[in-house]
Amino acid sequence: MLILLVAFITLQSTTVLGQSVPNSEGSTVNNRPIIGILAQEKFSNNFQSYIAASYVKFIEGAGARVVPIWIGKNERYYKDILSKINGVLWPGGSAPFANSNGGYADAGYEIYKIAKRMNEDGDYFPILGICLGFELLTYVVANRVPHRTSCKALNLPLELNFTPDYRRSRMFSNISDNIVKILETKKVTSNQHQYCVTEQALQRVNVKDKFRILSLNYDLDNLEFISSLEHIDYPFYGLQFHPEKNLYEWKIGKKIPHGQNAVKIAQYFANFFVNEASKNHHRFRNSTEETRKLIYNYSPTYTARLNNSVFMQSYIFNLTDTS
Repeated sequence: MLILLVAFITLQSTTVLGQSVPNSEGSTVNNRPIIGILAQEKFSNNFQSYIAASYVKFIEGAGARVVPIWIGKNERYYKDILSKINGVLWPGGSAPFANSNGGYADAGYEIYKIAKRMNEDGDYFPILGICLGFELLTYVVANRVPHRTSCKALNLPLELNFTPDYRRSRMFSNISDNIVKILETKKVTSNQHQYCVTEQALQRVNVKDKFRILSLNYDLDNLEFISSLEHIDYPFYGLQFHPEKNLYEWKIGKKIPHGQNAVKIAQYFANFFVNEASKNHHRFRNSTEETRKLIYNYSPTYTARLNNSVFMQSYIFNLTDTS
């Protein structure tokens, strides 16, 4: 009986670097998740793409590792990388949607189509879009029909106005009363966007029924915009505000919340997304391949001293990095 029990345990899981990992899909929680962060168009004329370091730290602070996802690749590349990581973060920034020419928006659309098929086939693969990534999510669900509205929400810390059924969502179903109170009553969300997505815009492009709208806010001209949402059918999430900035961005004049309450809500969103990613068991073929892909192969650059940079640090990639 003891031999059979040992054999059963061995069959169910193995130990890698001190962590119990599954041999079959769904047998345990994945305690070694890896999140892919999508790069954006060139930081300057000397480089091809970049990722703000605050997004990397945001994920690492919740107990996951990061792999950069390159822009300008074909479908085969994106299918391969998504099969080996556990979720994707679309970061904020200023990349264009129209005439993307293989950039952020084109790559995001390929990732969305692949992740959608994966979830339809029974896999559980989450996406989180922040600010521009939030706008990218509604854009790709709308089959790339433009619907953003110009708005005034730069350097604007806000509380959230939750919709009545927000607790029925995946994002907020397990949120504590303390975090809800902070989000409802304190200006702890950092808004840094010149475009907004409204309920009317989603209705206009026939995708409002595909989303559960979780909170709303107003810009400086009293325009109501959506500040958080999730896809009804898939684990795809959008935050128009920047939780990562509360923790890791310190640019003067941006009015970024940095108090204890702001830190708590930032950690809530990071933990939520990493927990979502821990629900699948994608892995690289071997440790050599995994090591070669991780963000640890690159060093962040101190970019806050540059006049046009809003980021304290950035990973800046050239063509040889992405080959």
